[in-house]
Amino acid sequence: MWHDTYIAATIEDALAVLQQYGEKARLIAGATDLILEMERGVRKGIEVLVDVSRIPHQDQITLDEDGIIHLGPLVTHNHCAASKLIQESAFPLARAAWEVGSPQIRNRGTVAGNLITASPANDTITPLMALGASVMLRSTSGSRVVPLEKFYLGVRKVDLHPDEMLVDIRFPVLKPNQRGTFIKFALRRAQAISLVNAAVVLTMNGDVVESASITLGAVAPTIIHAAEAEAFLEGKQLTAEVVVEAAAKTGQASRPISDVRGSAGYRRRMVEVITRRALIALANRQEKAGYPLKPVTLRSNGNGRKMFIGPSVMHTREDVIETTINGKSYRFETGQNKTLLRLLREEGGLIGTKEGCAEGECGACTVFLDGEAVMSCMVPAARAHGADIVTVEGLSSDGVLHPVQQAFIEQGAVQCGYCTPGFVMSAVKLLEERPFPTQNEIQQALTGNLCRCTGYYSIIQAVEKAAQSGGGSKK
Repeated sequence: MWHDTYIAATIEDALAVLQQYGEKARLIAGATDLILEMERGVRKGIEVLVDVSRIPHQDQITLDEDGIIHLGPLVTHNHCAASKLIQESAFPLARAAWEVGSPQIRNRGTVAGNLITASPANDTITPLMALGASVMLRSTSGSRVVPLEKFYLGVRKVDLHPDEMLVDIRFPVLKPNQRGTFIKFALRRAQAISLVNAAVVLTMNGDVVESASITLGAVAPTIIHAAEAEAFLEGKQLTAEVVVEAAAKTGQASRPISDVRGSAGYRRRMVEVITRRALIALANRQEKAGYPLKPVTLRSNGNGRKMFIGPSVMHTREDVIETTINGKSYRFETGQNKTLLRLLREEGGLIGTKEGCAEGECGACTVFLDGEAVMSCMVPAARAHGADIVTVEGLSSDGVLHPVQQAFIEQGAVQCGYCTPGFVMSAVKLLEERPFPTQNEIQQALTGNLCRCTGYYSIIQAVEKAAQSGGGSKK
């Protein structure tokens, strides 16, 4: 595991540390991939984590005067999913971001991190490739802009030097005559890696396709274009016959593997199926069907992210972590190279936060970090320094349970109880964000929490009851 954590206040400071330590340093923002890779021994030799998650003004989505959208390096998947600009002018990215993980993962995981991890199954690469995106890479010696198609060198290999940081993702807005969408096929509805995915962007001249961009994920070492299908669609109307033929050509372009999740033949067939669905949706102008008007994010007002105020600091094993948990000040002299989950449990004695999977799948470790629901098993402990944290122990007040906790008891929403703290935390944050949620919004909010006793009906009823009793006003 890492030795030290450098908490960067500026991009310039972060770049200086990268230049100094080279391969021994790694940038982290959400750390949802890197933490797992280090704990599994996939990433070795990392001594310094350079935490850029609290650099001000880097989580912005902006539109410049040339019609180019810019995503800062700290823009998360939830930022994209909830952004009206992305929904209206780059919908394939909004839909892909919404399909990533769970609300807790989307609160931490950044689009930049998703691109750099470079798994061909990562969801946001596919639409950004279809949208013609480029990335700006910066080091102490200068910056360079690389088209996304040239950024990828192979499976989990990118054209990023050890001393460089991805500081901007840029792509043009969809023009009035352009439409696009993204479809992911996985083995379950949430918290799943793509078996295959596809993004389709069409430029139309009336009812005729002027040009097409079709990109595919999880079917080759990198994200690929279905070039033959793109060429085939040019100059044609989206008739049933044309859609079927284009989908077949797209399936033929894929080069999937067989593994425990599916055979190559099955994947190739599903590429054809989801491409056909995407083209039909675009032909009928139904590409946004099913997308929530206001996605649940499990965040408080605004971004929720607390930016670092003050000079950059190298946080070593000897440096005390000073933080606020449940309204009380804590000083931790040990645990600096642990996850936040283990810091809370082992150093803080706050054992209500559970370790179920330790890889961001079950939600039992959900806490609030600076107003956002996150999986604490995927957060470096040093991120707690100067932060405001709420655990399940902090929900009750003067011996009175939070309305959500009380509703769980009254509705019998507790079975073995192991998953309960995580469900309660997600439900509390939902009601803060949306005091009177629909049942669908409750289901969205709980997609990051697993109950192995299959008690979901009573849990949903408990959240509904808490909302009816005014649980959203009890913070």
